[in-house]
Amino acid sequence: MDREPSERADVCVIGAGPAGALVASQLASDGESVVVLEAGPRFDRSKREQQMEQAIRPGDHGSVWGMGGDRDAFSTSGERYYPLNVSRVKGVGGSTLHWQGMVMRLHPSDFDGSHDTEDPAWPISYDDLRPYYADAERALGVAGDADNPFAPPRDGPYPLPGFPPSYSDSLFAEVCEELGITMHSVPNARNSEPYDDRGPCVGYGTCQPVCPSGAKYDASVHIEDAEDEGARVIDRAPVQRFETDREGRTEAAVYATPDGTEHRQTAREFVIAAGGVETPRLLLLSASEDHPEGLANGSGLVGHYFMDHLFAGAGGTLDQETRQNHIGFLTSECHQFYDDPGQAVERVADGETVVDATDEALSPLKLEFLNYAGPSPVELALSGEEWGDTLLSSLRESYGNSIAMGGLVGQPPRKENRVTLDTSTTDDHGNPVPDIQWSWGDRLGRSLARANEIQHAVLSELGVDISWTVGPKNTGPAYHHMGTTRMGTDPEESVVNPQLQAHDVPNLSIASSSVFVSAGSMNPTLTIAALALKCADHVSERL
Repeated sequence: MDREPSERADVCVIGAGPAGALVASQLASDGESVVVLEAGPRFDRSKREQQMEQAIRPGDHGSVWGMGGDRDAFSTSGERYYPLNVSRVKGVGGSTLHWQGMVMRLHPSDFDGSHDTEDPAWPISYDDLRPYYADAERALGVAGDADNPFAPPRDGPYPLPGFPPSYSDSLFAEVCEELGITMHSVPNARNSEPYDDRGPCVGYGTCQPVCPSGAKYDASVHIEDAEDEGARVIDRAPVQRFETDREGRTEAAVYATPDGTEHRQTAREFVIAAGGVETPRLLLLSASEDHPEGLANGSGLVGHYFMDHLFAGAGGTLDQETRQNHIGFLTSECHQFYDDPGQAVERVADGETVVDATDEALSPLKLEFLNYAGPSPVELALSGEEWGDTLLSSLRESYGNSIAMGGLVGQPPRKENRVTLDTSTTDDHGNPVPDIQWSWGDRLGRSLARANEIQHAVLSELGVDISWTVGPKNTGPAYHHMGTTRMGTDPEESVVNPQLQAHDVPNLSIASSSVFVSAGSMNPTLTIAALALKCADHVSERL
């Protein structure tokens, strides 16, 4: 493949995940000359069934998406360990290659800071992003139903009909009604019917880490669209640093090819779409005489306010069939406790009615009804040492009655949570690796405990023998890294303005979860996509 720089480019996009792919596709369709630089490879779609088989077999086969080694080295020196390489894929398609595909809009309260917390308001409102949310849903092919009474306002139906509730959803529905808890459908970026030249979901059930059928959206779709419009995509071309001119504008992205050769890609505009960790790392690596603290870092905030969502869950077994692992994604959830997480829930304990409620400051809560609790028959069969009728008997005894709930809790933005450079460790090109300094705080612990209270109330009412709980002390990230180049109107308190343009560098934009001001508790990809489309509009206006 030719990895020489293009002689002329209007826009250079760094990263071929969902944000970079959407920016490149829109600007190329507008007639701009676009070059995309992607650190990872272009994966062969025809090999996804093999990847699926590799992923479900027991034993350590490594990452099916090739993560690991010197290229992806990182450090984590904070209070909490952050498993970065579990959360990302470097390659054309980015982390949408292994995501679950849930796509919800943030609530107006996330943008205006009206939660009963200290989370700051964003410099844009829900209404500012509302048309871009609709465009993003069409671009990704979102299947959903307008049955969520707690969802923010929208201007029309989802592009595709939603998926019906699963069998275990029906088991939850009756007890949730008794408890006054409202269930509703989950919008998914997977085809419920043919859409955008891709077929419908056929039920492989291996949505994470591989969708072999292509029914689940991944960003290679829009990379291909961008190429059809004339964009040029260079894979295995990690950007090492930016160079600027005397006027303080970005002049070139310096990237390396597999043989170690460095090239300079010049452009009129540059868009970084490299996620919440690699984006600040690249800006810090671009320190120079004119930018001694790193590019676009006049505020000193590049890398600060790193955030993620934390998982809360509980489950066990039920004395009846639950039909888990037939579906690899969620079909029902509950946003009832998003804007009012402390509201009362009545439950029966030891024959008496107990009301659980709290007026403490809590993060928003998103509750989920899982469809993949317990081991799958394939997992049991491949990991066992039995055969024939003995194996069949063991499968019948071990599979079929697991059930569980999950949920996400948003982490407050804390300045001390940050991404820096670890100069003691280098990657395969000799650059310092990212170091993640991560801690949680009291509010997060209270919010996780509150989610567990509600989950236990539902599961107990259903008659579940609860055998496990993931909560305040034994939880981990949902792998949604956010923050680190936050958006704002004050150049001393933020990195980019509401147009996603760096305060300090007029021809540099950032399309990424790194611009999030707060985390909310919704899966972030739809908001990332909406912001990317907004960013593309502003770049187009400047061109």
